[in-house]
Amino acid sequence: MATLRIALRNVHRIFNTSAVSGRTTTVFRSKQRGFLELDLVLGKWVEEHIHSMDENGIKALVKVLDLENPDLWKWLTGQEQPPEAVTVNPVFSAVQQRVLKNLNNHSSPETRATPGQPWVRGWDDIKKGRDSPITGNQ
Repeated sequence: MATLRIALRNVHRIFNTSAVSGRTTTVFRSKQRGFLELDLVLGKWVEEHIHSMDENGIKALVKVLDLENPDLWKWLTGQEQPPEAVTVNPVFSAVQQRVLKNLNNHSSPETRATPGQPWVRGWDDIKKGRDSPITGNQ
């Protein structure tokens, strides 16, 4: 009886591997981008929504995951206007709504950049003076 149960479990795994591995890879890609803010925002959103997404939703998510990190972050936070092709993506729109809602609820407007202006960084990389770094944030 135990061997039958193991065999049935293995058959079940084989049939479900392709769907699960695609979703698992997508979740991994959303959490391991190398850009902490996007790892947190996208990873959390994908974890909450991946199981209810159909094939078209996952394709739209993959298109968002294929975008470059700096551009995606600027578009999600409203620093720059995203291109039309990105704006019509339903996953991008949903994530952007969530990010903007969180920004409006949890941060004061003076800490955010106005559209088209650089993000407020909180430190000065280009200090003038004798003890200032030569380049960058040293």
